Amino acid sequence: MGGFFGITSKEDCVADVFFGTDYHSHLGTRRGGMAAYDEKIGLQRTIHNIENSPFRTKFEHILDDMHGTSAIGSISDSDPQPMLIRSHLGTYAISTIGIINNADELIERHLASSGVHFDAMTGGAVNSTELIASIINQKSSFAEGIKYAQEIIDGTANILILKDGGNLIAARDKYGRIPVIISKNKSGHAVSFESFAAEKLDYTIVRELGPGEIVELTPNSYEILSPAGKEMKICAFLWSYYGYPNSVYEGVNVEVMRCRNGEIMAKHDKETNGDMKLDYISGVPDSGTPHAIGYANASDVPFGRPFIKYTPTWPRSFMSAKQSDRKKVARMKMIPVKDLIVDKHLLFVDDSIVRGTQLKETVDFLYDCGAKSVHMRSACPPIMFACKYLNFSRSNSDMDLIARKVIMELEGEEGFNHIEEYSDGNTERGKKLRKTISKKLHLASLDFQSLEGIIKAIGIDPCKLCTYCWNGKEN
Repeated sequence: MGGFFGITSKEDCVADVFFGTDYHSHLGTRRGGMAAYDEKIGLQRTIHNIENSPFRTKFEHILDDMHGTSAIGSISDSDPQPMLIRSHLGTYAISTIGIINNADELIERHLASSGVHFDAMTGGAVNSTELIASIINQKSSFAEGIKYAQEIIDGTANILILKDGGNLIAARDKYGRIPVIISKNKSGHAVSFESFAAEKLDYTIVRELGPGEIVELTPNSYEILSPAGKEMKICAFLWSYYGYPNSVYEGVNVEVMRCRNGEIMAKHDKETNGDMKLDYISGVPDSGTPHAIGYANASDVPFGRPFIKYTPTWPRSFMSAKQSDRKKVARMKMIPVKDLIVDKHLLFVDDSIVRGTQLKETVDFLYDCGAKSVHMRSACPPIMFACKYLNFSRSNSDMDLIARKVIMELEGEEGFNHIEEYSDGNTERGKKLRKTISKKLHLASLDFQSLEGIIKAIGIDPCKLCTYCWNGKEN
């Protein structure tokens, strides 16, 4: 994933862009970057590796080094950005969010037709943001170039451009899978992925861009360069997992949705499983917690935190390249509250179950600490397909997914013809999937939120939601 934040203003805005970008740190773990425009200096850009320390620590001297009345910042889970580009459209900085599935095809097509070259990275890969810039540059205007990119890219591309001169151009991807939010204050306009990032900086939300919409912003106004399309497929997983609790997408707050989602799961459990003997309901921190609070409120079982994540010195568990070291760090972060674990029957709610590796370690940790039983509920349906639009699951193959692996074990490839049944906990195949995963993860019981349940919790028109990772249905 990734996120971006930008401002065009009458005043120096680098400090606000620094904080606004930092508020997107939950969306990416590899690169952070900022670019700014100053009338005297022109465009400036800096990028840092943020794999081993947060964005803010790498950019703590940015207010001394960079100045400008317009600036953009990015958090990237992939390639370094923003990129500085010089073309017939002028000099500009560009940041993107998304994934290009047909990158090799587009690169070869572009090389063959125009005779240009790309700055190759290790292994010959091309920076996705540079590729998108190259596509845009094939047309006579930014609007035409962005529309062309939206047409030929298989995947997703949200785009933020800082022009030499200070104007911003923002574009939401063709199907609106992730948000682009416009806001303003007395000095200028801001562009953001997360709504709270702008609001925390005293900007007032103006509107969300529609699918494929392109706008150009100045400190005083914004102009629609290309209107929104009619079809939207915003990622439903935004609310379940990677969206920040304070943010609002399409009018629906993340925290409120998660609590409502937990309530729906609890009511379903009451109807199907009766009264389970439970001492506490808890969430797998952090994004599982609000789902668990909603579950607890609807189940009359108290909410508790049997373990706390220690994050002051270990904010990330991916610091080492070695899997064994990452596992060690992840375990060291979990500090038990023995009074809430020993001889207790616990039900945890997790935001999702992807590969199951880390969850198994958490469950084993709870049993090692004296838990009597550990039940698990997933706040979303079984993930059956690796995302090809945003790549949020970090899975390179469908077979990395625990649900897929179990289906293969149970029925071989024939099982993939019955994905819908395996997703449904009321069918024989669905029950077998849950029982098998429970055994692998050492769980007393396991269930998943239904597709209908999570759509109800989100509360917007189902035809506007992308649910590909759960049911494999494309546009």
